[in-house]
Amino acid sequence: MTIQQRKRDHLAIVLDEDVAAKGVTTGFERYALPHEALPDLDLNQIDIGLSLFGRRLRAPLLISSMTGGAAEAEAINLALAEAAQALGIAMGVGSQRAALEQPALAHTFQVRRRAPHILLFANLGAVQLNYGYGLDEARRAVEMIDADALFLHLNPLQEAVQREGDGNWRGLLPKIEALATKLEVPIVAKEVGNGIGAATARRLVDVGVAAIDVAGAGGTSWSEVEAYRQTDPLRKRIAHSFAGWGIPTATALQECRAALPHDIPLFASGGIRGGIDVAKAIALGATLVGSAAPMLESATLGTQQAYDKFSAFIEELRIAMFCSGAGTLAQLRGVALRRAE
Repeated sequence: MTIQQRKRDHLAIVLDEDVAAKGVTTGFERYALPHEALPDLDLNQIDIGLSLFGRRLRAPLLISSMTGGAAEAEAINLALAEAAQALGIAMGVGSQRAALEQPALAHTFQVRRRAPHILLFANLGAVQLNYGYGLDEARRAVEMIDADALFLHLNPLQEAVQREGDGNWRGLLPKIEALATKLEVPIVAKEVGNGIGAATARRLVDVGVAAIDVAGAGGTSWSEVEAYRQTDPLRKRIAHSFAGWGIPTATALQECRAALPHDIPLFASGGIRGGIDVAKAIALGATLVGSAAPMLESATLGTQQAYDKFSAFIEELRIAMFCSGAGTLAQLRGVALRRAE
């Protein structure tokens, strides 16, 4: 099966099947923001802007990596990019391996023509460093889309249950270090929905990774996605058995924030369903908060629907901050969450 067909499969399955994690939640439901009945704030002056990797964002939001590498993915990526440009938020594209191996597919990732000013992340799988990829491929991925940074995604569970999965993960850290030392843009290590623990985050930062996206459990489960692609009943059952695997997003976020220097940006994705989740993630230490699957259906309908979805996230975040007495993102990070009853 071609990579292009695999990308088509992934899109169809995420849109049409129940691929949410089972038996595990993000953990955000365990926390509540404090309600301030007398906020000394003007709602219209809540400041949610920030600067990151040389770009100014109007909100701390990331359209997380979703797709590319198939013809139908181009319209989705362009709709997402147009929404990101209009809202002043960041965006990541899906894994670019398909376009590196079939350059004719590069256009499905190229969104700069619609989003000239956004913070844009290229994307490659870290395991490919054990299968012939290196600095040249990373540079080509970045140059292909004129990206500001590179997501190096970590997906061992997905690879383990995927029909075509790459299972040799030995010795990757020195290769990540070599790439981080030589690549001209920052590298962000991200999981795909099973979380990054504190010890792994420290190892990655110690070798030069610029930021971590914990991408925890509680949202889309890629073992569930791959289960729907399996034709062998035994392999399908094995893939489904990992639907509850991983570190909940809130737990990974807290543990990584406690373990890393405060100047290391930390992204929170995995099961983010609205602006209140965004506010909780920032209060727990996130710099940027990403969402993917909830946006995918909207993006298939066009730019306006994608814009409306993320616009609601932004307004919910602003109201959550206002009602918590936090006028800036820095103040939100100082808010003490309480355990939800």
